[in-house]
Amino acid sequence: MISVHGVTKRFDTVTAVDDVSFDIGKGEVVGLLGPNGAGKTTTMRLLTGFYPADDGSIEVAGVNTQQDDIATRRKIGYLPENNPLYEDMFVSEYLTFISQLRGMTSDQTASAIKRTSRETGITDVMYKPIGELSKGYRQRVGLAQAILHQPEILVLDEPTEGLDPNQRVDIRNLILTIGKKRTVLLSTHVLGEVQNTCSRILLINKGKLVADGPVDEIARGGGARRKITVEAKGTHLQRKLSALDGVERVDKETAEGRRTRLVLTVSGEDDLRPAIFDLAKESDWQLWELHQESATLEEVFRDLTK
Repeated sequence: MISVHGVTKRFDTVTAVDDVSFDIGKGEVVGLLGPNGAGKTTTMRLLTGFYPADDGSIEVAGVNTQQDDIATRRKIGYLPENNPLYEDMFVSEYLTFISQLRGMTSDQTASAIKRTSRETGITDVMYKPIGELSKGYRQRVGLAQAILHQPEILVLDEPTEGLDPNQRVDIRNLILTIGKKRTVLLSTHVLGEVQNTCSRILLINKGKLVADGPVDEIARGGGARRKITVEAKGTHLQRKLSALDGVERVDKETAEGRRTRLVLTVSGEDDLRPAIFDLAKESDWQLWELHQESATLEEVFRDLTK
């Protein structure tokens, strides 16, 4: 549904997007991650035709955006980060206005608004001024205008920004429901949103794509980066554990009594727990705890973008 090949965008001397390539298939829900200023919003604006690319090409549903950007815009629903709304309009007036911009007939407008208001849960506020709505309902209205023309692709820039935790859950669930019928690309700073909403991550940093893969795989650091917690009673624990192959770092934490609690950061495919258990027996350590967990998505994000 989306093919990006070697795309670059410059603003004077700043390269906001630098030779980025990726493909998104039909029905995928993909999270676009990156720190502030990484190039996420610029990438989305390139996809939606808001900006032309300086180099490279973008295809939406097989159509080149620069050759026929009107055709590609018809296939995309876009909710920008600032969600521009006309606050003095009623919700129904605003959606009617958007449908007119989309070139819909009166009959198409009526059925589209009825369907969309039900799908986004805004039926009860259709005849309220937008300026009187809560932030959560405003985001719902923004989503409604984005899907009014039944696009095949949804591009959502920070759709839960500024919402309270309850509103975040509501919008997240709404995106999941809407995404069952469409290809979705969304950007967010909230890593929990990605894990709960997306099946795949595109991680961009300083304009370059630095990671692309399933959420679980990237959260595991490609399957190679893990943490092992060891709590034991004995001598020379930190020195001996640090000497094991694959151990990158050993951090000491507080433990009860005379026990020592250490967290090992390890890399490689081998499971070090059997070797740690054998080392404990050889060293006559009293072992209280030995367990392994994958690095968190937040830790992997920091490692890839620092």
